[in-house]
Amino acid sequence: MVKNKKNAFHFPPHLIKTMADEVAKTVIKRLPRLIPHARSRNQKQRRKPIENAIFLDTSAIIDGRIFDIIDLGLISGVFVVLESILLELKHIADSKDLVKRIRGRKGLEHLEKLKKNRKVKFTVLTNNNGSAKQNVKAEVDEELIYSANIHKGRIITCDYNLEKKATISNVLAININTLANLLKVTAVPGEGLHIKILHKGKDIAQGVGYLDDGTMIVVEKASEDLGREVDAVVSRVIQTTAGRILFAKKI
Repeated sequence: MVKNKKNAFHFPPHLIKTMADEVAKTVIKRLPRLIPHARSRNQKQRRKPIENAIFLDTSAIIDGRIFDIIDLGLISGVFVVLESILLELKHIADSKDLVKRIRGRKGLEHLEKLKKNRKVKFTVLTNNNGSAKQNVKAEVDEELIYSANIHKGRIITCDYNLEKKATISNVLAININTLANLLKVTAVPGEGLHIKILHKGKDIAQGVGYLDDGTMIVVEKASEDLGREVDAVVSRVIQTTAGRILFAKKI
């Protein structure tokens, strides 16, 4: 180190070069710690869409029929459950209401079996907002629709309102109840049926029975035939939000 006439210090060139090299080495050592962190953050932000994603709603999981359909192999793809859905199921499984508790636990059991099924692709998706603390039904629905939209997937549900909200958001939602109604036996006026009368109808003279698929048949003047099978002919068919109701007359 040399001191000039103005009392300023000047470092020799070789010393400056050595100091610069040491600084560069220190910076390079620190970079690897920072770069992977930045990359992992970017990877989360750029998460690849799940191909052929099928999102399961809480109502469909609790209903259980979707798992029979999956076992038949009628639906293929990657079955996805959000963390918020799992949390909602847990709340239901921990409910003080016995019926809700049983249904919630049954839903969790169905998911556990689905996860262990090697023939099926299954994944749990972290919520897009980074939190699983959603306990309001409307928020869970919004998260489900948003995730399905991002991954260009479908939603399986038994919730009529969710189905409509998803449709408005240009997301395909398949309602299991609608599917079940479409698969029911088609009956037309004039068709003959052999039906067992199980209970009385709203009218004191009516008897009520059911087809194998659960379709209700109201038979006129059959209230005295409780517990017996009768022959009847379909007179009219009424479509309701709950399904079809057949009205028939004894023959």
